[in-house]
Amino acid sequence: MKMFLNCIRRRLQFFDEKLPRYQRNISRYNTRDDSCDKTSLLKQLCADRYYISPEAFHTRTCTYGPLGTELKKNMIEQWTSAVRSRAYVFGITTSVQSRMCEESVRIVNVGALQEIINQDSLSKKEASQMIQTLMKDSVSVRTSLLQGALQQYIQALELVNRTLPFGLAETGLCHHSDSQLRHSSGCSFEVTESSLVWFCSPRTSSQWMDYWAHQRLQWWRKFALGPSDFDMCNVVDEELKEGTSHGVNVLYKFPWGSETLETLWSLGDTLLLKTHQGTCTKLQCRDGRKSVVPHVISVSANVDRGMLAYLFNSFQLLKKTDNKQKLHQRMVLKLHPTLTPVKVALDMGQGSSSELRQVCEGLFQEFLEAGISTWPGYLDTMSLSLENLHTKYDEMGVLFTVMVSESTLKSGLLLVRDRDTTIRETMHISEIKCFLLKYLSASENF
Repeated sequence: MKMFLNCIRRRLQFFDEKLPRYQRNISRYNTRDDSCDKTSLLKQLCADRYYISPEAFHTRTCTYGPLGTELKKNMIEQWTSAVRSRAYVFGITTSVQSRMCEESVRIVNVGALQEIINQDSLSKKEASQMIQTLMKDSVSVRTSLLQGALQQYIQALELVNRTLPFGLAETGLCHHSDSQLRHSSGCSFEVTESSLVWFCSPRTSSQWMDYWAHQRLQWWRKFALGPSDFDMCNVVDEELKEGTSHGVNVLYKFPWGSETLETLWSLGDTLLLKTHQGTCTKLQCRDGRKSVVPHVISVSANVDRGMLAYLFNSFQLLKKTDNKQKLHQRMVLKLHPTLTPVKVALDMGQGSSSELRQVCEGLFQEFLEAGISTWPGYLDTMSLSLENLHTKYDEMGVLFTVMVSESTLKSGLLLVRDRDTTIRETMHISEIKCFLLKYLSASENF
């Protein structure tokens, strides 16, 4: 009970301490450290454009707005399609509740616990017994997706006719402990994790470990504006888990230091045998003429931290000069075209409002049917100058701004502005959808 109360006390103290990695005051821009200044500006942008809720900067759990939710969805889709590009990789869904994981986190009814604490008539022994009973009856939740995949191994083995290699992939919520952080509260927080558990022959496990480590680093770099900020390192022997022969971390270099985005473990057969005790013969599969228990390679990515890495990596501060020759700072989220939440913003300029809006409505439906995520800027009742409009969409990370105007009604010509080059060019309304689809298709294969 004392440990639990200390956990709560530390949790309360945490919010009063100065975080070493993040600045809590997102409006404090005037600083000598450029990296801190950039961090503050990015936080402000993410709050203003509703990528990440403002309160998320002060808590362990990230809550996302519309743009952040779409970015996260795009990341998960790309991660899943990358690991499932090989034959015999199957998607699975496992329970959030954990029965077998020794490192699981338990969710306790706070009201019931408070009742026990408030009963002065209870002796120390009686209170301890009641708390132990409450803990035993509480729900246990997973801290990783690995255990669920190991439990489904035998069924999957029958599905592939006992042939190696094969993999099980999943994305879901896990509870991670912050006990290793410097300002630890001793409590847990939710993380979205993407996992691949790869079963292979003991004879080829080291080659598969090298293969997946290379593939994963290349995947993170593929969508990066600055690929060199993503790196890879081996886990030191002192940090290897029991039964693990090798570990690799994929890192991102944040302004405050490098952090792990993804971890790969070569686990041997220890955990698989432990999960299915007494059923060794059912675990065996064919490796040439031999029957073997496969080795396990675990790949797990922290999606939330990966999102933060891509936001930092894509964030640019550029200098620009306005019409009055005044120098301004331009903030742009140059997210990869595949990941960026909004591909096109549709807006309208001067002309007949009703007719221009009809054109915009037609284009909007056409883009949506083609799978092009579109922002309906023409519905905004607040009138903005063209300069302020571009500023808004640059901060949102929108790839192209399509402007419908009076000339569109006369000649069918649109004004299309590119986020990355800021070049504006005219294009016929009949060509715009084909242009966007070709651009997005080319960026996916780049």
